[in-house]
Amino acid sequence: MPTGVHLRDVRKQLFDAAERVLLRDGPHALTSRAVTTEADVAKGVLHRHFADFDDFLAEFTRDRITRLADQAALLRAAAGTRTVAENLIDALTELFDPVTLALTSLVFFRDELRIRLRHQNGLPILTEARDMLKSYLSAEREQGRIAADAEVESLSVSLIGAAHLLFAGRRRGTLPETGELEKMVHTVIADVLQRRLL
Repeated sequence: MPTGVHLRDVRKQLFDAAERVLLRDGPHALTSRAVTTEADVAKGVLHRHFADFDDFLAEFTRDRITRLADQAALLRAAAGTRTVAENLIDALTELFDPVTLALTSLVFFRDELRIRLRHQNGLPILTEARDMLKSYLSAEREQGRIAADAEVESLSVSLIGAAHLLFAGRRRGTLPETGELEKMVHTVIADVLQRRLL
């Protein structure tokens, strides 16, 4: 390989192809053959850049986790703006896009992938999502928009778990009704919102 640029281009091409397969056919259809066919490259290309398919999936998932870190920074910066519920609803809607949902299923069901990604307790992607909400809710607590004694980690776990059930329980590519997500978020955070913000 003459340059690093070419390597990055191939990786992006393969990751983009994997996203298209996930969106169109779901996690069960994501194989090395499906990815290389979708990317319109020779079958051996994936294995020249990754040790095996689980290595590819681990890097693909890490790429999504990196994007989640960008989202987390934007969400934390939004503390103090709009309402807490509005910020959470938007963050959860963006978080649980079809690709992230499909990857979460893959991580859950593929033991080897989960082992390669594990760097702390919890399920990769959902763990980072919990940390994103925890950071945001901590910032809101510092600003006095939620109660000073609010257990932000418990709130974050509740929000991620409930939202995941709402989004994952739908036919692929469809979103829960806006009212369902709003009701869930308001229910989870109702007891910690400061009265002036209700």
